[in-house]
Amino acid sequence: MKNSLIILGIFLLGLAIGMLHIDPLSWFSAHASTYILYALMLQIGISIGHSNKLTEMKRQLHWSTLCLPLMTIVGTLLFSALAGILLSDWSITDCLAVGSGFGYYSLSSLLIVDLKAPFIGTDKALQLGTIALLANIIREMTCLIGAPFFTRHFGKYAPITVAGVTSMDVCLPIIRETSGNAMVPIALLHGICLEITVPVMVSFFCQL
Repeated sequence: MKNSLIILGIFLLGLAIGMLHIDPLSWFSAHASTYILYALMLQIGISIGHSNKLTEMKRQLHWSTLCLPLMTIVGTLLFSALAGILLSDWSITDCLAVGSGFGYYSLSSLLIVDLKAPFIGTDKALQLGTIALLANIIREMTCLIGAPFFTRHFGKYAPITVAGVTSMDVCLPIIRETSGNAMVPIALLHGICLEITVPVMVSFFCQL
C-alpha cells in the first residue's frame, strides 16, 4: 500500500508540474524518460539473470501462456461493448476501438483520430481520441497503484491483465514486485502479444 501511495503521489506531483508548464525533463534531454525506462528494464534483466530460479521461470513459458492475453482481450472487449450500450453519445464500435488500445495510449489514440475523422468529422474524432488517451492512461495508473490489491484478492496474474500492453514495460517493475520474478516472462509475452493486436483491432473497429 505504501508503494502505491508513493506512485500516486509522484503522479500527482507530475500533474501539478505539467499544469504549471514546467518541463524538468527538458533540462536533461528530450528522451530522458525513455532512457529511464531503459535503465529500469536493464535492472530487471540483471535481476532475473542473476536469479537461481531462471530455469524454473523459463519452464513457465508455454503455449497455454497465450491464454492470458486472449482472456485480457476478451474481457476488455466485453466491458468496452457494455460501455457502448450504456453511453448514448458513442456507438459500441467506437467504444470497442477505445478498448482495443489495451493501455497503448500513444498509438491507439492517434490511430483513432486518423481513422475516424473521415467518418465522424475531425472534432468528433479528436474527442474519441482524447477518450482513448485518458482511458488507457487510467488503465496503466490502475495497475501501478492497485497491483498489490489485485494480487492479494485476485491472484498473481491479475496485475498483468490489468496492465494490458504496459505489462511489458512501464508496469513491469510493480508486477515483478507484487507477483514475483516468475511472472516477468509471462508479463513480457502478454504485453508483446497485445501490442501486436492493437493496430489491427483498433483499425478494424474504427472502420466498422
